Amino acid sequence: MNKILLCCAGGMSTSMLMQRMEKEAKEQGIAVEMQAVGFDEFADQIAAWDCCLLGPQIKYKLAEFQAIAAEQQKPVAVINTMDYGMMNGKKVLHDALALIQTRGE
Repeated sequence: MNKILLCCAGGMSTSMLMQRMEKEAKEQGIAVEMQAVGFDEFADQIAAWDCCLLGPQIKYKLAEFQAIAAEQQKPVAVINTMDYGMMNGKKVLHDALALIQTRGE
């Protein structure tokens, strides 16, 4: 099962995106577990997940979060601003799964 952590300022907007991603995963028969959290929970949560996607509004945290996640070999990336704004669950799910895939290579 793929485990995707979504992180934004407070976890609210990523929660809406997560619902769209879960719907898409269900339609495609992809087993995923997801959680949306605020950025203050990142360090405590990342160990339990395969990757983390950051909301564009906290992209300034990317380098800091990548350093924390690198200790556990977990990839972190920023969600494309357009996909985030359009709540494109299909595209963001695809991006997350690709991020997890590159981790295993």
